[in-house]
Amino acid sequence: MVMEQSELQHRPWASQADSKVLSEAELEEIAPRTRAPQPSLCSRLRDARCSCAVAKALLFRFLPILSWLPRYPVRDWLFGDIISGFSVGIMHLPQGLAYALLAGVPPVTGLYSSFYPVFLYFLFGTSRHISVGPFAVISIMIGSVTASLMPNSNFLDPVNGTNETVLNETRRDSARVELVATLTILVGIFQIALGLLQFGFVVTYLSDPLVRGYTTAAAIQVLASQLKYVFGVEVAEQSGPLSMFTAFTEICSKLPQTNVGTLVTSLIAMATIVAVKMLSAKLSSKLPMPIPIELITIIVSTGISYGAGLKAKFGIAVVGDIPSGMKPPVAPNPSYFGQMVGNAFAIAVVSYAICISLGKIFALKHGYKVNSNQELIAMGICNFMGGFFQCFSISGSMSRTLVQESTGGNSQVAGVVASILILVTILKIGQLFQALPKTILAAIVIVNLMGMFRQFTDICTLWQSNRIDLLIWLVTFVATLLLNLDMGLGVSVAFALLTVIFRTQLAHYSILGHVSNTGIYRDVAEYNTAEEIPGVKIFRSSATVYFANAELYSEALKEKEATPELSEASDPCSADLGFVDVEMETKTQIFRDFRELEVDVFLAGCHVSIIDQLEKGNFFNQTITKHHLFASVHDAIAYVTRGQGQSMPRPVTLDSSTKL
Repeated sequence: MVMEQSELQHRPWASQADSKVLSEAELEEIAPRTRAPQPSLCSRLRDARCSCAVAKALLFRFLPILSWLPRYPVRDWLFGDIISGFSVGIMHLPQGLAYALLAGVPPVTGLYSSFYPVFLYFLFGTSRHISVGPFAVISIMIGSVTASLMPNSNFLDPVNGTNETVLNETRRDSARVELVATLTILVGIFQIALGLLQFGFVVTYLSDPLVRGYTTAAAIQVLASQLKYVFGVEVAEQSGPLSMFTAFTEICSKLPQTNVGTLVTSLIAMATIVAVKMLSAKLSSKLPMPIPIELITIIVSTGISYGAGLKAKFGIAVVGDIPSGMKPPVAPNPSYFGQMVGNAFAIAVVSYAICISLGKIFALKHGYKVNSNQELIAMGICNFMGGFFQCFSISGSMSRTLVQESTGGNSQVAGVVASILILVTILKIGQLFQALPKTILAAIVIVNLMGMFRQFTDICTLWQSNRIDLLIWLVTFVATLLLNLDMGLGVSVAFALLTVIFRTQLAHYSILGHVSNTGIYRDVAEYNTAEEIPGVKIFRSSATVYFANAELYSEALKEKEATPELSEASDPCSADLGFVDVEMETKTQIFRDFRELEVDVFLAGCHVSIIDQLEKGNFFNQTITKHHLFASVHDAIAYVTRGQGQSMPRPVTLDSSTKL
């Protein structure tokens, strides 16, 4: 359908005819873009010279404590930080011991991991509220490495005069500590390197559904790993794909051998901890701090175990030797690097993802910012330095962070107080817990998984909101359960990236219409008030055009453009384009095809960076000029309907990027 220019100008969409509409070419004549000059070699060398200001800025960047500690409001914050630090320190003690059990290392290693990293984060971290230290998911990832590279079978010593063997726990623990410390140092190296290279954005590849599906599957693996302590049975260590199911099957086969004393002790501990936690949550408004039921349980059970001789009388396994005092730093064993590089990278990414997610949540709540790259460096330093002192990899803990915030913590001074409490435990108190039953630590771990198991409700939520995200959650969950934590993470990330391509293949193509008395355009199939402009067809794609969907885009455009009318085709020019050569080739072909039908094509809404890319790719020529580009759909419509630069009523096609 063809309309005369005078007839078009009296339509509602031409009501702003008095305002001047400019194409991109005309706009650049009035307001030319300035081109930043390329710096010369001399200027680069001059700018690179060190100065006191630059050195100070770098120092404050890598040591954030220098910027906030001098302004620390002692009167307002100190008391709250002391109370909060004491509360969190009380949580660190049982969790450090319990998570060392998950990592397959001696309990004292868990105490070291609750001390050194906490103090280092005080110096280098940018989040005021998160509590770093041992975390269940990271500990089980470490445990899978120790079980794979240092299984119990490597440390069986023959019994003199018999064909039997006995596990040499001292030799095993020494070898595992060296292995885990080396792994932790390698994790730190990865994190520091990524932080220095400004790769803090790497966490964006771990979407929220992926992380939650992953941690839910990890929680099930943690639960399965603790069942042997609950039932008091010996189970061979497993690693690799399907290892969890193999271990679970073995546990089920050995249920007749259950140590009744161990099972009863575990059930009583779990019931008590759950009941007190529920009571503590109910009375939270009246209590100055949560009831430290884990610590109370450890103290009481240790006393009962020691006094009643639970190990000798009932065969209940206990923690055993916990040496007092600090150990000197030890160099890593580089021969392990090649065997654990993949696991180290997975742990580095997951621990950072959890930590930065927590940091951003509480930063948003309290009105400050966390620096993603500095957080990555801070985590790396905590792990790198901690590895020399027999620590295992750490992350942020939601439970401890919530306690730190709810008990009045305002800064990482609370973390220092917590670390001092752990230091006292290491130096003087730790050896008092040698009679602590391992089943108590397993009970603490299992109860603390309750929050992660609540993430199963994500399935219902995502089913209603976004089913592709639900698919990511489910694939991540199943892959992690079947393939173990390291390979499961790789498969999950690969699948999440594939869904990005999948979504572009399912782009929504629509024809837009004008909403009366506005400059707004909406899909005519979804809005009754949106009417197509006679002689104009506005085509819109919801996805960026690139090599994987360029042909689909072109076909959809031609399908929608069923008649040779004055038309406008909409395309996501405002998005960053990958494979710009494919994008330009597609657009050039569109211009050429529609010109044969005597239909002109215009682009609208292209970002300046996209125009630059088109220029560099020699997209513009004598027939395709910047007179075909407009800042918005409405400008393009106004221009076409007034026939500026066009021999109306000749058919015209416009191409824009309106995002609705």
